[in-house]
Amino acid sequence: MDHKDPATLLDLAIHSLLKNEPIIIQSLEEIPRELFIPLFTAAFFGGHKKTLTAIVKAWPFFCLHIGKLRSHETHCALLKAMIDGLQVLPVLNSASRGSKLKVLDLRQDADCRTTCFQIRTKSFCFHSCSYSQTSSHRRREHSTVNLGSEIQLSRYPTELLVGLSLNSNLRTRTFLSFLLSKVEQSSGSLHLCCRDLQIYKLSDYNNTLKLLNLLCTDHLAIDKASLNDINTLLSQMVHLDSLSLSKITLTSLTGKIFKSFLTQLERMDNLQELNLSFFCLTNRLHRLLRVLPRNLNYLDLPFCELSYRDFRFLSQCPQVAHLKRLNLSNNPISWEDCEPLQTLMENVSGTLQYLEINHCLITDSTIFSLIQALSHCSHLRVLSFASNPITMSMLIRILQNLLPLMELKYVIYPIPVHCYERWYFQGILDRQKLAVVQAQLKAMLQAAQRSDMNWITFSE
Repeated sequence: MDHKDPATLLDLAIHSLLKNEPIIIQSLEEIPRELFIPLFTAAFFGGHKKTLTAIVKAWPFFCLHIGKLRSHETHCALLKAMIDGLQVLPVLNSASRGSKLKVLDLRQDADCRTTCFQIRTKSFCFHSCSYSQTSSHRRREHSTVNLGSEIQLSRYPTELLVGLSLNSNLRTRTFLSFLLSKVEQSSGSLHLCCRDLQIYKLSDYNNTLKLLNLLCTDHLAIDKASLNDINTLLSQMVHLDSLSLSKITLTSLTGKIFKSFLTQLERMDNLQELNLSFFCLTNRLHRLLRVLPRNLNYLDLPFCELSYRDFRFLSQCPQVAHLKRLNLSNNPISWEDCEPLQTLMENVSGTLQYLEINHCLITDSTIFSLIQALSHCSHLRVLSFASNPITMSMLIRILQNLLPLMELKYVIYPIPVHCYERWYFQGILDRQKLAVVQAQLKAMLQAAQRSDMNWITFSE
């Protein structure tokens, strides 16, 4: 039996209208404003490109956000259709109602409304760009833009908010070319605001980046680049919230280029998330951490070849005192003295929510020294310590100590060493032994009434 809610009369009417695009496009000047949002939603999900273009042209609100409607599978053709509907140049002496749209947001955001609240005759947008002329005008006036001042408002650029992934994908290159062409054709009437910028192989896009206003970027992720090119890019950014760098070419941690990198990071007062992977920081982590803001929330340092000295500094550094996520995977932790790691866990126990220490050569003795500190991490939601040589007896002990953590829902644990014929990295996995392990852990969770805590492993 189908338990879906029955379609409302409004749903049926919109669905019927969308079957005849010419009729609905002609009717946009007449329909009430309240119908635009459900009509837009239906046209977007139905892939009605011509209708989407027409809706944007007649949009009666200050902003339009795709928000939760967009998925990773959203076809570029729908986004192009919406951009084609932007009225970037003022329409004078027009008898039509016209569009009041000044902010078109094509980013995926599950928490974003289709349009922001309107207070009487005042219009605003929570996500409006801080670097457009419209926003600058609003700040000078110390008030929101009045819908009655449509002629005055039309003088300022329309904001197009996007997230871009620059890679070798043909569809991506085509969409980027379309975007830049629209901006050029607008003669300054369209402000392209790229909030989330992901770049694969930076050297291929140096010329393209010159066409973007990098002040707008909040989140930057780069895979494969020289540190010198990254410094050039970061010099044009001030308000980054998130920075992710992977596979960065660096000849020396003591040279001018690295010092310049630290200088750029020191300027990033808003930085809350830093991810450096495959970035050799051996005995140099202290230089990096000292320039970071003290309100850092996320720190990911996988494959960074961290030393005992680095961990010791990390454990006492004030910049990590409020971390919510910490990823130290693929850094060998095989020292006899585990005091730095234990101190680190204790210092972040009040805020830590996600911890990853996969593939760190952690043994029973190491994890034993961490159990007490981990049991104090009352806000821990995800713990991942896969691919470490742990015995079954220690795994059981870890589970028993983690049971009181009521917010902990996911544990990615290592396959115990006895499940392999030889040392687990080279040995053949005995799946029957693994099945026994999984059954035993499941039974322990059920007996403790913690079926909400999921223990997962990688058996491939």
